[in-house]
Amino acid sequence: MTDEDRLARNRYYIICGVNLAATGGAVLGLLIAGRSVTTEHTLLGGALILASLYMMAVVPRSLARRWKTPTP
Repeated sequence: MTDEDRLARNRYYIICGVNLAATGGAVLGLLIAGRSVTTEHTLLGGALILASLYMMAVVPRSLARRWKTPTP
């Protein structure tokens, strides 16, 4: 395996890890919002869900764009 292959594999794992962390954050937000008693906890859970969805949509795309192979 060449160095470029290892680098590509590690970058892929980083992108998958970001998606996994964002999914975990969304699930945590759902748990907080679903079990909340007060309005503040419900808003906290909703904010966590929205932040996680934003993270799922933006961060992997920006990492892929940053690591894109430059055109010669």
